[in-house]
Amino acid sequence: MTTFDEILKRADDDTLTLSPDWGQGRALFGGLVGALAFQRMQDEVAEGRPLRALQIAFVGPVAAEQPLGFETRLLREGKTASQVQTHLVQEDSIRLAALGSFGGDRESTVALEPEPAPSVPAPGDCQALPFQPGVTPEFTRHIEMRWGFGALPFTGQRHREMGGWMRFREAPEHLTDAHIIALVDAWPPAVLQHLKGPAPASSMSWSLEMVHPRPELDPAEPLLYRAVIDQAGAGYGHTDATIWSRRGELVAMSRQAVTVFG
Repeated sequence: MTTFDEILKRADDDTLTLSPDWGQGRALFGGLVGALAFQRMQDEVAEGRPLRALQIAFVGPVAAEQPLGFETRLLREGKTASQVQTHLVQEDSIRLAALGSFGGDRESTVALEPEPAPSVPAPGDCQALPFQPGVTPEFTRHIEMRWGFGALPFTGQRHREMGGWMRFREAPEHLTDAHIIALVDAWPPAVLQHLKGPAPASSMSWSLEMVHPRPELDPAEPLLYRAVIDQAGAGYGHTDATIWSRRGELVAMSRQAVTVFG
């Protein structure tokens, strides 16, 4: 198996292929391919401009064991902000489209502390999702999730929130934006806990905003994720999520639109 850090080191390799152990149903894990798209965009941006916002459209399934072709374009580079676009292409068709907004710090009189992180049991007191071949997505052999909010998928529970603690099973050297992108997308759609049995679901679009300057993060410590369902119906669900450090510091905010076939 190849670790996440080993894959990131080859992010600019046009012959890169990924093995099925990073799969998610019939496609590769969306958080991983999103992280690779970010890496390509970051390479086009001037130093000192961290990622502020990332929008991703999952156009089609990204296949394992096929080269990942990226077409990246710097749309604009201003005094402090840059806009970059990338497409992931397989077999002459776009499978993922992403837009990244990068920006350096600016002088401002506006400053407002975020809302505090919610109370949740310690990671060791939360139910873990073990990797089970043929049951859980293949990529969960690489990422650990422990439930602190809501219920597991397909349990017929009517909670509005879902989430808990998350980290890589093999701690990386550093916890970069790419690592956070992958971790955030690891959680299943919160609407799946409402179903009483397995059913397909997939993300249509995903928007992620990063907080900078970011607090110091220990790569061995888990991050806390909490998603809230805004609305669901007619085969679609809409959720907002927030991510904090172990110490309760705000790290990122996420929003997804998902399709549900059940």
